[in-house]
Amino acid sequence: MTAQIQTLNPAAVAERLRAGKAILVDIREPDEFARRHVKGALSRPLSAFEAAHLKIEAGRDVVFTCRSGMRTGANCDRLAAAVDGPAFILEGGVDGWAGAGFPVVEDRKAPMEIMRQVQLIAGLMVLAGVALGLAVHPGFFALSAAMGAGLATAGATGFCGMAKLLALAPWNRPTGA
Repeated sequence: MTAQIQTLNPAAVAERLRAGKAILVDIREPDEFARRHVKGALSRPLSAFEAAHLKIEAGRDVVFTCRSGMRTGANCDRLAAAVDGPAFILEGGVDGWAGAGFPVVEDRKAPMEIMRQVQLIAGLMVLAGVALGLAVHPGFFALSAAMGAGLATAGATGFCGMAKLLALAPWNRPTGA
């Protein structure tokens, strides 16, 4: 049976969690969850969601969250199909939760999320290509073009080579690896 999924504001979610009537499921990837999450949330990444097998106690609602609410909203049918009872989305995600004054667990020593690293590096490379193309030689514009092509390919295929390479970087490896 597919559940109907609705949005709840952070205060309503906090009350349900306090009363033990709900469980919070964070669908972001492990690197995102490690950096910042709502205390007590379960990590069930969307990339392996169906394999996660949510085990929810009878009588408890499921509230799904991501960083801003965009990912949960875009995948609400998929999320609702994973539960038998009521399912909800945390309005505004972890950002909305923190913005409403509720506490989050933050680990500033955890590496920046891989996709943010990709955005930062790609942006800097585009800027460098433009600056060097203007100041040194027009051939440097190719660097910006290559970054644009890489980002377009990642968007079209879902495969990001830079993200795969960054995941291998020493600062992104789990401690003890």
